Amino acid sequence: MPNGRQASVQFKQNGAQTDVTVTFDPENQNPIEMQKNGWQAILNSFKNYTEAN
Repeated sequence: MPNGRQASVQFKQNGAQTDVTVTFDPENQNPIEMQKNGWQAILNSFKNYTEAN
């Protein structure tokens, strides 16, 4: 990220499903729970996109 924080996304096969794990360096302006919810919203959008196409 532009501010030097790091994020990684891991996709791991789990039978007929895929487990997705996001690891990120939190920023200092927003509560960690809000940041986790933001990443979850991104993953939910990605899931919806892949299932629709």
